[in-house]
Amino acid sequence: MKVTIIGLGLIGGSMAIALKELGIATYIYGVDHNPVHVSEAIELGLVDECVDLDHAIAATDLIIIATPINAAETILPLILNQINKQIVFDVGSTKKVICEKVATHPNRGRFVATHPMWGTENSGPSAAVKGAFLQKATVICNKHESDKNAIELVEHIYGKLNMHLLYMDAADHDMHVAYISHISHITSFALANTVLEKEKEEDAIFELASGGFESTVRLAKSNPAMWVPIFMQNRENVLDVLNEHISQLRKFKTCLEKENYQYLQELIENANGIRRVLKN
Repeated sequence: MKVTIIGLGLIGGSMAIALKELGIATYIYGVDHNPVHVSEAIELGLVDECVDLDHAIAATDLIIIATPINAAETILPLILNQINKQIVFDVGSTKKVICEKVATHPNRGRFVATHPMWGTENSGPSAAVKGAFLQKATVICNKHESDKNAIELVEHIYGKLNMHLLYMDAADHDMHVAYISHISHITSFALANTVLEKEKEEDAIFELASGGFESTVRLAKSNPAMWVPIFMQNRENVLDVLNEHISQLRKFKTCLEKENYQYLQELIENANGIRRVLKN
């Protein structure tokens, strides 16, 4: 199968590695507006050839959109305008906007909206890693809007990647990821800004930062070109979770102000309940 990957960053590059390794892709075309990414992707062997979008659409059986989500919602209708039997899926972190964008398109059935739940704070082709998706979850949204053979192919690919499949309505997906993923990034960005504002001694940050701090702010290294569009598209859900998070922070602040250490312990004990959910 000939495959086109649009967006040769962390997810697109890691997908390329997996599709080649598993023998799913016999030839991979890469498409990226960044000439540095194009050169790196070729040099690293992630793709066989980098071409323009029109060439890629005409030459391949499967098209994977791995761009930031604001670019994906612009590119997808253009792709659907040109395809015949090709299948398209995206890997973006929000699903409601992109599904709405093509809801009435004549070729809507050729598109499958997906979100593989994996990522790191790194970006670009050099960030791509082998085995990235192993035993992670992938969400397929609005399955009923996609053609049967399109769904079957995407399910087959994610199955080969050894991923666990979940099915959700696009709006429900966006609500859930606001709580599970998006708030983690905002918290990390805010904590990094807090430390950078209050701790002016960079050497002290470097020397004293323990594993706990480093793991908490790891996500603050994430690419703003990816995350600003996510927060924009999922604004209402992110605001909802932010309001709840701020409410929880206020509880901790009040405990310390009023020296109410009994309630502080109760808050921490309640938080320990996350062990039961995460099972580790």
